[in-house]
Amino acid sequence: MPGFLLAIDNGTTSTRAIVFDTAGQIMASSQREIRQYFPDDGWVEQDGEEIWSSTVDACRNAISAAGVGAGDILAIGITNQRETTLLWDADSGDLLHRAIVWQDRRTADYCTQLKFAGYEPAIVSKSGLLLDPYFSATKLHWLLQNVPGARQRAEQGKLRFGTVDSFLLWRLTGGKVHRTDATNASRTLLFNIHTQRWDPELLSLFDIPASLLPEVLDSAADFGTTQPQLLGGAIPINGVAGDQQAAMIGQACFHPGMAKSTYGTGCFVMMNTGSTPIRSSNRLITTVGYRLNGQTTYALEGSIFVAGAAIQWLRDGLKLIHHAGETEALAGQAGESCGVYLVPAFTGLGAPYWDPKARGAIFGLTRETGIAEIVAAGLQSACFQTRDLLEAMTADGTSPTATLRIDGGMVNNNWMAQALANVLGVTVDRPQVTETTALGAAYLAGLKQGVFRNLNDIESLWRCERSFSPNMDAQKQAELYRGWLDAVERVRKHD
Repeated sequence: MPGFLLAIDNGTTSTRAIVFDTAGQIMASSQREIRQYFPDDGWVEQDGEEIWSSTVDACRNAISAAGVGAGDILAIGITNQRETTLLWDADSGDLLHRAIVWQDRRTADYCTQLKFAGYEPAIVSKSGLLLDPYFSATKLHWLLQNVPGARQRAEQGKLRFGTVDSFLLWRLTGGKVHRTDATNASRTLLFNIHTQRWDPELLSLFDIPASLLPEVLDSAADFGTTQPQLLGGAIPINGVAGDQQAAMIGQACFHPGMAKSTYGTGCFVMMNTGSTPIRSSNRLITTVGYRLNGQTTYALEGSIFVAGAAIQWLRDGLKLIHHAGETEALAGQAGESCGVYLVPAFTGLGAPYWDPKARGAIFGLTRETGIAEIVAAGLQSACFQTRDLLEAMTADGTSPTATLRIDGGMVNNNWMAQALANVLGVTVDRPQVTETTALGAAYLAGLKQGVFRNLNDIESLWRCERSFSPNMDAQKQAELYRGWLDAVERVRKHD
């Protein structure tokens, strides 16, 4: 089919817009960085207006760079950082507060209170999620409690809540659409993943008025049409999915047991479990993988808060490197057995530990330690955390992963990809198109438009660029992982 698909990929540190052809190949892209604010210990915020302006700028530039016009774009797909929470006026669209980012831990004490009151089992049963500051409901509760006048206005039906996808849909359609998809809804602590509805009991527990919430659609659906003046014409928006679910679609993990791992600011391992939700006994998340034609496919997910963000910290915080591209050569100098461990618990530890009070540390320093060793430890930290997640999935009864499909900015580093294969002891496959998050969003838009007849059409487009097989002996692999587990245990010893 002639024409193109435009993907909007709003991540934690930047917004990308990518124009794909209907074979899933990148024609042009544009990226705009987004600033993060850290007003208190464990607090992370963004300016919602900057999220919006970066989106419009990136889309305009990508369309221009592709040499096409709005009329050549068949549809738009949106993928987004998921649990990030925004609250705005239903009439004006004005935001009431900065966006509270998924990494934010300000509601840790509130979560602890609810746990002590015995609410977590019911929350897990309905939402598939753990009671943690990571998810949207406690952030929204905080906004309603702390922004002057917000609670009253919300109860009067004058406010709207959304994750980033809903906010962008609202703005792109000129306030005509307040919608989300099932994957994003499933990350809020307010959505019952079994009934596929907002849950009245969860809304009551978190004291959230139902009028705040968006309508929940399939991941490939009619999400509205852009205002013509924004991008040069009215373009249908036909795909929406949270970033990790979009990456699973972009990686064509359509069969139960297939798994992908995305390495961006954080790291997220997601395994397709088919039409049956698997309840984890090892503090993983049961979530909606995608919902198409009213049929829900579930996934088991482990979330790591800090992966690429550790390399950003080495660059911007410690200033050990000038750019991320230096890390491959530096790590090669140090090797995989340098004995240094970096536990990047800057905002606590995610799965399977879920310890919001843990803080980062570097262990194993000697007089021989230099920049190369610390850089290697930063890259390896993502590998070790991935193994934590796969070990937990196996303990939950899934089949051990034989092959892991990887994507995200970090995986362009060949040293890191090989280290990952060694730490996991499994083959790691890197696709030709590593922008799989944006690609998944484009595929969803294409499904609704009829560019693709079904998931088999999408699966046929997946191509492996390079495969990494483990080349470390089992004894050394076990020794390295034991050292990691010891380091994690040390950062978890707190009051």
